[in-house]
Amino acid sequence: MKRLLLRNADGADPGGSWSRDPGGIQATEADRSQIARTGLRLFLGVVSSLFFLFLIAFIARSQMADWLPLTDPLAPLANLWQLWLNSAFLVLSCIALQCSRMAARQARLDATVIGFALGGVFAIAFLVGQLWVWQQFVAWGYFVASNPANSFFYLLTGLHGLHLLGGLIAWSIIGAKFLRRVPLAQLSVSVELCTTYWHYLLGLWFVLFALLASTPQTYEVIARFCGLR
Repeated sequence: MKRLLLRNADGADPGGSWSRDPGGIQATEADRSQIARTGLRLFLGVVSSLFFLFLIAFIARSQMADWLPLTDPLAPLANLWQLWLNSAFLVLSCIALQCSRMAARQARLDATVIGFALGGVFAIAFLVGQLWVWQQFVAWGYFVASNPANSFFYLLTGLHGLHLLGGLIAWSIIGAKFLRRVPLAQLSVSVELCTTYWHYLLGLWFVLFALLASTPQTYEVIARFCGLR
C-alpha cells in the first residue's frame, strides 16, 4: 500500500520504474488552449477599445466645417461597389475558415487544409482590393492631408488592414505546420482561434463600412446621440 501511495503521489515507482501520466499531458494541453483563448479575448478587447476611440473621434471631427463628405455625388464613395466587392472577399474568407474549423473538429484533415488555405487566399484578395481602393483615392486627388474625411478613411481602413495582415502572419505560421504534417489534433485550437479572429475582423469591417459610407446627416444624428453636439 505504501508503495502504491508513493507511485500515485510522485508519478514514479520506488523501484525505479516511471509511470507516465497521459491524463496530466492532456490537462496541460487543455490549460494551454484555455490560456490562448483568454489571451485572444483580451487582445480583441484592447482592439475594440482602440477602434471605439477612433470612431468617436471620427464622429466628433465630422461636425466641423472643414469636413468634406466622401459620399458626395462626385466623391470616391458615391459608388460603393469596390468596397462591396472587398467585403465579399472577407465574407468568403470567414466562411472558408469556419468550414475549416468544423472539419478540424471532425478530424477531417483534407477539408481542414483546403478551407484554411482558401480562407487565407480570400483574405489576401481583400487586402489587395483595399489597396486598389486607396489607389483610386490617390488617382482622384483624395490624399491623406487633403481633407479630414480622407485622413480618417485611410486611418481606419489602414488599421483594419494591419490587423488582418497580422492575422495572415499567424495564418502562414499555422499553414507551415500543416506542411510539416503536424498532427491535426495539435492544430485544431490554432485553427479555431484564427477563425474567431477572422469573424471579429469581419464584424469590425462592417461597422467601419457602415460608418464610412454614411451621410453627414447620419453623423449628425450619432453626434447628438453621443452628446458631441
